[in-house]
Amino acid sequence: MSAIQSSLNGQATATDDNTKTASATNNRDASKLPISSHEEAPASTFKLGDFQIDDPNARPMKVIIIGTGFSGIAAGIRFRQRIPGVEMVIYEKSEAVGGTWFSNRYPGLACDIPSHCYQYTFTNKTDWSSFYAPGPEILAYLNSVVSQYDLDPYIKLRHEMVGAWFDEATGKWRIHGASEGEHMPSNSEEEWEEFEDIGDLLFTGIGGLSRAQWDVRSGSNEGKESRGIGLTEPEKKLNNGWEEDVKDWGGKKIAVIGVGSSAIQIVPALQPKVAKLYNYVRGKTWLAVPFGSDKMAGLLGRNTEEQNYAFSEEEKKSFQDPAYYKQFRHALEEDLNSSHQAILRGTPMQMGAREVFKANMLKRLAKKPWIADHLVPDFGVACRRLTPGPGYLEALCEDNVDFIPTNIKRVTETGIETVDGKHQDLDVIICATGYDTSFKFPFPIVGRNGIDIRTKWSPHPKTYLAMCVDGFPNWFFSLGPNSGVGSGSLLTLIEKQVDYAVQVAMKMKRERLKSVEAKREAVEDYDEYIEQYFPTTVYSEKCRSWYKMGKEEGRVVGLWPGSTLQALRVLQCPRWEDFDYERIDDDKTKNRFYYLGDGMTFPEKTGAGSRAWYLDDDHINIPPVPMRAGTIS
Repeated sequence: MSAIQSSLNGQATATDDNTKTASATNNRDASKLPISSHEEAPASTFKLGDFQIDDPNARPMKVIIIGTGFSGIAAGIRFRQRIPGVEMVIYEKSEAVGGTWFSNRYPGLACDIPSHCYQYTFTNKTDWSSFYAPGPEILAYLNSVVSQYDLDPYIKLRHEMVGAWFDEATGKWRIHGASEGEHMPSNSEEEWEEFEDIGDLLFTGIGGLSRAQWDVRSGSNEGKESRGIGLTEPEKKLNNGWEEDVKDWGGKKIAVIGVGSSAIQIVPALQPKVAKLYNYVRGKTWLAVPFGSDKMAGLLGRNTEEQNYAFSEEEKKSFQDPAYYKQFRHALEEDLNSSHQAILRGTPMQMGAREVFKANMLKRLAKKPWIADHLVPDFGVACRRLTPGPGYLEALCEDNVDFIPTNIKRVTETGIETVDGKHQDLDVIICATGYDTSFKFPFPIVGRNGIDIRTKWSPHPKTYLAMCVDGFPNWFFSLGPNSGVGSGSLLTLIEKQVDYAVQVAMKMKRERLKSVEAKREAVEDYDEYIEQYFPTTVYSEKCRSWYKMGKEEGRVVGLWPGSTLQALRVLQCPRWEDFDYERIDDDKTKNRFYYLGDGMTFPEKTGAGSRAWYLDDDHINIPPVPMRAGTIS
């Protein structure tokens, strides 16, 4: 230590001598030097902040999440994981978590992509019972994820948002809702209580398949009160006890209205359990060869003709090997993401799909070939939502099923009358007529200048990358307009939308931002891209689809304008230049670097936390060693 000090003293002596010489020279010429502009500038009034850049308490953040489907649950996990000290609440209108997988309980409910592709990337379930997971298993999976990540303390059940207003002065969202009480019986006659909450960021995972669309016959309102199930006994309604009620339907005549994904699952589920089933169909649709079935069969050595086979105990056991299961799932998802070109107009893959699917449908309708004339479409494959529909065509060919392609005139007290004047007496009418996919919410979401999103999104929604909208700062959403996928994995897209919103919240907290808002020109540019993209696809062909808000022609609002893989790349890295920002400290200073604080980090200031965090596993990115020339891998 003394040697170092002596060396420093020696350097100081030499420096002093040099300084004296330089000073004498400068004094002789000082009068010749110009006055610098720096000397004329007024003294800065800027003061450092008395906080640290990573102080978890310096910029408090409260996140309000709406919904506990796949989106809301993922959001609850990621916001809590990545934002230290975040305050978070998740509101769910139903009596349990699960979103659409809780609210839908109809017979035959199942996923229509391979089970192993319909789960989070970070939480695997290896014991799915079958190729297409039944609804109750998916609901159980979601409940297990909630339990695994301890989200229950943050979830408020039976709390329904009835409106949201952005406060421009504070940069916060004010939520109004109605609460029934989490422990109150679902059939309770107690009045709902109003509640209010305020948060810095609003994340909605409402989804487009949550509000029933009644379309039995224009002008007919009969039976609508039964929420998808109209009964000839108006006082009797099915709540959630489908299976119990179906047990007593052995002697009943049942009608199923529709030929969408739900109807295609309900018909084969009910056909063997009822006396007579009538399927009323007004449109046409493609039924696909089961997605990923050939790949699955090849991986497991199974029969490719099976439409929805059950996994054996031996197969489930093999999935418990992490290395094998990772390879297995990777192969399935790669196959699932390989069909995007089939939705592009005129491509060999699109034309080939039409041939294969038509041949498959005709084969499965061999007992009643006339049905194909009313069911096989003229429009391209995937213009309407594509589903494999295991067992549907076979059910239509059974003796106790009548396929009725005649339009419905009205629903009567005893059955259904079609436009040709025929009337069919019925015991039960199931209206599988879809959902309201117009994104016109039944409640106000009000942004800047008092603009309601329902007004903003008329005649159709415009968004920034399907996640937010100008004029509505600090509001981000998943599965909003143009968020669905025509091929590939939907859940990976949900995860990326959640990740994007979390990155925004992290930026707000780190940089002490009051608001983050998409620029209007960015929204308009994205809208222009959408308008140019969809005419290249079969989605723009004439067919009635929820992709187009239930219309035959018009704007596509249900799908992402590109492939799933392209969406993941787009959402991977935020374009921060597409946003406008307000800082919470604008009244103190205009210096953009005020958020740097006092120059220290929280662990340095307080002694709490790691001061070598950059060596933690989650911060180290070890690059692969390049292979040298001539090396055999």
